[in-house]
Amino acid sequence: MSARIKVAIVGATGETGRSVVDGLLAVDGLLAADASFEIMALVRPSSLEKPATASLKARGVKVVPAELQGSHDQLVHILKGIEVVISTIHYQALSDEIFLANAAKAAGIQRYVPCFWATVAPRGIMQLRDDKEAILDHVQRLRLPYTVIDVGWWFQLAVPRIPSGCFDYGLVAPANSVFGDGNVPSALTDVRDIGLYAAKIISDPRTLNKKVFAFTETWTQNQIFEAVERVSGERPESTKASAEEMEANVARCRQAGSGLNQERAQFEYYHSWGVRGDNSPECAKYLGYVAFEELYPGFKGRRLTDYLEDLANNKAAKPYSQ
Repeated sequence: MSARIKVAIVGATGETGRSVVDGLLAVDGLLAADASFEIMALVRPSSLEKPATASLKARGVKVVPAELQGSHDQLVHILKGIEVVISTIHYQALSDEIFLANAAKAAGIQRYVPCFWATVAPRGIMQLRDDKEAILDHVQRLRLPYTVIDVGWWFQLAVPRIPSGCFDYGLVAPANSVFGDGNVPSALTDVRDIGLYAAKIISDPRTLNKKVFAFTETWTQNQIFEAVERVSGERPESTKASAEEMEANVARCRQAGSGLNQERAQFEYYHSWGVRGDNSPECAKYLGYVAFEELYPGFKGRRLTDYLEDLANNKAAKPYSQ
């Protein structure tokens, strides 16, 4: 077994952050590379006593109080000796990554993973994506070694409600709206697999200063509806949102003048992957991404049909439930 890689995570108690922690803790015996990880979670002092933080400690994660907008020197001191910094920060605090990246550079971090973890799209399509690209611009101006990881849309956000309601316990946002004609392919990943993908990527020198698209399967919305019907025996009800309607909703949100909010982010996401088809392996390749499946052939996460079976058998967990 090679030396343990020292990793600091910001946002470790969030949905993506928990998956990353799970993946890094579960890698022994699962990865082709002999990698293991020593994890430190940077947590706001006000969150130190929260149950989610206690759970991290119970699993052997070192929890360190840190204010990203606080003392630069203190943050540098915290990061000294860390090899990889991973951000899974909440989108409303994304600008705090500037302070984190500055400290990472000063501390001599060997790899910085900015908070992307989502669908692929070019600039100018989604404000949230553009904000993330601005952070990457800053990272590159610092010449801080980095790796961008995008994972597509989650299974957990792609499944429609069925009439009986037996999926309701596991769905945080039922996907019953069909965008455009419903035939646009979109790359999908089970949120539980994000961390395992990340563990492979951050321990591989080939991914340094690269963007990696780590998704599991590609499905259209119509195909998902058909799969749900096969597994459950029920046809999900759907509402249609034409391409023109989606474009109008995006324009309305942008004209509201309130900047980025959840409604705007959602409509821009839906329009990007559901109408434009940005979230595809082909688009990712065009934008310069390296495909996870080409780097690690044969290493595959859970299938969408597996997740649907879990839902049908009352074995699925609702995202954001913590």
